[in-house]
Amino acid sequence: MNVHGVPYRTIRLAGDGWSVEIIDQTTLPHRFELHRLATLEQAAQAIKTMQVRGAPLIGATAAYGMALAVRSNPSDESLDAAARALGQTRPTAVNLAWALDLMLRALRPLAVSKRVAAAYAKAVEIAEDDVETCRAIGQHGVALLRQAAELKPGEPVQVLTHCNAGWLATVDFGTALSPVYQAFDAGIPIHVWVDETRPRNQGAALTAWELGAHGVPHTVIADSAGGHLMQRGAVDLCITGTDRTTRTGDVCNKIGTYQKALAAKDNGIPFYVAVPHSSIDWSLTDGIADIPIEERDATEVTHVTGRASDGEVVTILIGSPGSPAANFAFDVTPRRLVTGLITERGICPASEAGLLSLYPERATVSSPP
Repeated sequence: MNVHGVPYRTIRLAGDGWSVEIIDQTTLPHRFELHRLATLEQAAQAIKTMQVRGAPLIGATAAYGMALAVRSNPSDESLDAAARALGQTRPTAVNLAWALDLMLRALRPLAVSKRVAAAYAKAVEIAEDDVETCRAIGQHGVALLRQAAELKPGEPVQVLTHCNAGWLATVDFGTALSPVYQAFDAGIPIHVWVDETRPRNQGAALTAWELGAHGVPHTVIADSAGGHLMQRGAVDLCITGTDRTTRTGDVCNKIGTYQKALAAKDNGIPFYVAVPHSSIDWSLTDGIADIPIEERDATEVTHVTGRASDGEVVTILIGSPGSPAANFAFDVTPRRLVTGLITERGICPASEAGLLSLYPERATVSSPP
């Protein structure tokens, strides 16, 4: 996607051909900065501190982190240690385990002397797969926006989204926002309601920033305003992303997604989830019981970062001093609240039968992620 007319991806090999360049998402929207990763430890830290975030991008970064580790030490012990270190950074996004599994499967059978080249090749392959997956999600999802536009000629399609499932959350294009970008580029009138998405404000900071950079009309709203807009008929459909979706169609996404799905159901508004194949956990059937929910540092709730009137970026306390805070990063939206899943292979019901209609090779329960 473009930033002020210049095409970027969120992650790519640097000019030296071996280190990795990322967009540092902790400085957005106030500063656009690139950051270089040269070691396994730096890649793990980038994932943990959310310099990179979004399930597909976490997976791609983990793959590049494995390549950096192998470049330093291609031994069996190094492979296993690197996979453990990266696997412990973020527990909820299944793309992390998916990418690490692919890397280990590709590298373990090889002679040590061949592992470095193979590691970089596999990491690039995983990144390119994400780009094409997100492009295809957009191609399928844009049909929904075109249908909505036909029902209200001359008026913009009103889409509500939560958190950031745009290109910043992936290598390129995004998941939930890929249909939005493709609709906008095709000339379909569209407007996006952007949930601020507390506590880290990924909607207000990241989704709004990238939509603005691409020229897509949008409005940032408080998280609690979505239900009101739905009651007033100001939302045509909701599209969110996912960090892990079970084989039965339960969806785990940024905290607050469940509430938006409830409001959509109550108001008869379609609620779609954009799901790349790398975010489907084929080993799980009960999202509420089985998906681990990451709990992050309480300071993300009690403090907020923004730009002061003098231009300085500062972090301030907004809560009552001394009051404890809980920071649950994700929630689970039961499949009964999801209208459909938008995948790179098409759109299907949020159910095991629906997913298997697109991924018949996953009929065996024991299939790996």
